[in-house]
Amino acid sequence: MNEIIFFGQNKEPKLIQNESNKITKPIQFKFENENENENENEKQIKQISSADFSIIFLFKNGKAIEYLNKNDSKQNPSKIQIKENIQKVTVGYFNEAVLTIEGNVFAKGENINPNNPNEFINISSLIEDKNDRVIQDIVSRAKSIYLLTSNQNAYGIGSNEFCQLGNSSVNVFLLNLNQELFGCGHNEYGQLGLGESIKETKIHKLTKIQNIPKGKIIDIQCGSWHSIMLIENEDENQNPKRKIYSCGDYRFNGFGKDTYEFTEIKSSLFENDDIIDFSVGTFHTLILTSKEKLIGFGYNDDGQLGTGDTKYQLIPIQIELPKLRFNENISNYHISCGFNNSFLYYSPSSFSNLEEDLIKLFERKEFCNILFKTENGEIIEAHKLILKYRLNQNQNQNQNQIEKLQEIISKKSIKESNQIFEMIYSNNSKINPKLYYEIKEIINSNEKIEETIKRIYLNENENEKDFIIERKEKQYKFPKLILIMRSELYRGMFLSVTKDTSNKVTDYSELSNKSFQIFEYWIYSNQIKDEIQITQEIIDEIQIGIDYFQLNQTNPNLFDLLINKFNN
Repeated sequence: MNEIIFFGQNKEPKLIQNESNKITKPIQFKFENENENENENEKQIKQISSADFSIIFLFKNGKAIEYLNKNDSKQNPSKIQIKENIQKVTVGYFNEAVLTIEGNVFAKGENINPNNPNEFINISSLIEDKNDRVIQDIVSRAKSIYLLTSNQNAYGIGSNEFCQLGNSSVNVFLLNLNQELFGCGHNEYGQLGLGESIKETKIHKLTKIQNIPKGKIIDIQCGSWHSIMLIENEDENQNPKRKIYSCGDYRFNGFGKDTYEFTEIKSSLFENDDIIDFSVGTFHTLILTSKEKLIGFGYNDDGQLGTGDTKYQLIPIQIELPKLRFNENISNYHISCGFNNSFLYYSPSSFSNLEEDLIKLFERKEFCNILFKTENGEIIEAHKLILKYRLNQNQNQNQNQIEKLQEIISKKSIKESNQIFEMIYSNNSKINPKLYYEIKEIINSNEKIEETIKRIYLNENENEKDFIIERKEKQYKFPKLILIMRSELYRGMFLSVTKDTSNKVTDYSELSNKSFQIFEYWIYSNQIKDEIQITQEIIDEIQIGIDYFQLNQTNPNLFDLLINKFNN
């Protein structure tokens, strides 16, 4: 289930071999080794990041490939050789960095590792405080990289040519938990939004940005000479409404005139519509709306706006898109703008599939057995079993953490309450840091989702209904809740074969012990153990089981994982 649309410079690197050096209209992009018969789960894109240094494609299995812009085309693409699974990538003008699931950051570039700029080094290990080395987020700007730790401390590494490191052609913003915005760096064109009265072209220290538009800042991104901000308010029906604000150089800010404070970009293109995503390139911006409109403005010499020509666009213009494969899920599309190219790609969620399944389970009312009431009296139904394991509880703890959670929810809106449950079910603390810090003391946030699921699985004292799978005189116990959440197919399969009250399932008798263990581990982690040796016999056997149970719709596909491990 993959779709990537590309336009812009197609020369360094040459992404699509049989196309011109400038692709001015959006076209479908496929990797060279991809074909029509290839399983769609083979290349599940999670994120694309592009800038002068390189283009990185991150896949949902935690692996990534890069196209280095100055490399010989025969060397592109190349795998990023990091032993840990990657959860986010970022590319700057002269560097790139990857954030791993373990919270480490590996980076390379001339300003990061001058002796060997093409070798990744662990830059998070350079933080002096060893207790502050778990990284939560990363961003690359020109010659610098910024790290945000789980303790909400920010660090910078690299060049300070334009004061962008904030200690004394680039600017940087920091947004704190109180929605206060600070900026520093290059300000020649007013791109920091400090106001026309500020004449300094270089702001040496983090400075608070005044006159911020009313509302919640959802995101802010910087080009070289302009900045774009996404702000959310409520409309007259109390529904969330997002608007785009801009400041900086008239050629790139969407106004056609210089602006020195963040000002709303008003256009008929945004009327009766909402903003799904936006991305700011070096000198251009693209915006995606809920009505499938792609809107752009700015620099266009290489066709990176996708308008069919190479003319500058001083004000917003709609770009004609090819028919999207998954247009019913437009909110799952994302944009990535680089220096002279652009991508629109489909990526259903920032979570792993196991976390997606947990969130989907949250919506299954037949499995909800505990009620929470919000400040406005709305009812949220949740899962007592999941909460029991996801909240910090132990035998020595007197106060019930579920009661604490109920107290917090009672003071929140329905939207905030749903975000809290999403955090609990996904370990994603980036959704709303302020909410996260309210509940982090009661969430078992250091435990991975798969570890929680394994604890539920191994707890034989739990009085939840289980499926007992009998195999060669041995019984396997699977919590019914977990199996059913993993996909619609599990639900149909297990409920159809389980007719009696014993909850016994015997259809796995065809799998050998080793194959069954692989299948079992995959259910709870979406992974295959590193130490497992995959043989052709195992692949053939599991393929029969996959076909029998129609498991090919799950994500990631078990068979694909087996093949990848076998080939590597």
